[in-house]
Amino acid sequence: MTAPRDPVAVLRVLAVDDEAPALDELTYLLDRHPAVGEVIGASDATEALRLLAERPVDAAFLDISMPGLTGMELATVLSRYASPPALVFVTAHDDRAVQAFEVGAVDYLLKPLREQRLAQAVNRIVARRPAASSGSDAAPAASVPDSAPGETPPLHAPAHRTHDDTADLETSVIPVERGGVTSLIQRSSVSWVEAVGDYARLHTESGEYLVRVTLSTLAERWAEAGFARIHRSYLVALPMVTGLRSAGTGTRVLLRAHGRTPEVELPVSRRQVRELKDRLVRDPLRSFRSGRGDGRGGSP
Repeated sequence: MTAPRDPVAVLRVLAVDDEAPALDELTYLLDRHPAVGEVIGASDATEALRLLAERPVDAAFLDISMPGLTGMELATVLSRYASPPALVFVTAHDDRAVQAFEVGAVDYLLKPLREQRLAQAVNRIVARRPAASSGSDAAPAASVPDSAPGETPPLHAPAHRTHDDTADLETSVIPVERGGVTSLIQRSSVSWVEAVGDYARLHTESGEYLVRVTLSTLAERWAEAGFARIHRSYLVALPMVTGLRSAGTGTRVLLRAHGRTPEVELPVSRRQVRELKDRLVRDPLRSFRSGRGDGRGGSP
């Protein structure tokens, strides 16, 4: 039985899939969610763009493999709108999550769809909407269970959020997979990152996640958001740094405990020590300067 809709907290959603049965299922499941007020279906990207020209939507649920303009290409177009809709990919392909991350997707759902998992994606969209907006943005969605046993729980407000993360939070996410479910983790929940060959292991407030992105790529993308490469194997979030200490002939950085992540020490390569000290002094994202640290830190 469909839960009663909140007449204020409703979303207008676009669903796009070139396979009629899949589109029917997607629109049916979306329509059952109490936060969804209207579902507009489109069988391809061209039809989707025509519909969007007539009326804007709050969110777009997109298949990836479609004839003509693909779902990923459509998402790129939508992301350039002045007020882009929240993007969710619904696909049978589990190897496109990195691209989803690059276009700022809120979630990445694998077919066959599960209603509970779809509800998580809708809840994330509602949670990210400005509370002060008028009309349908004014109230949260009706209550829906956050997750089923064994599924990745939905994202919550990060424990530490820098001003840079706030500014570009819509794209500051990275896909992770656990138990066959691909979810998007907030960058601001990451304490440090460890290189594992061509992969990277994210150490976050909720656990560890292995992702198909190199440490060099993350270091380049996240440098302006308060992350520093301290070693060929490690990248750290500056707001988590509590200090540096000498260890024999080397230097180690101290990171405070964060969620499930205990306090940790990581080696700093000799050529990175000076740059790290300079960033800790001048970087406004440093924890003790922004009031999030414990007052320790800086030079040993």
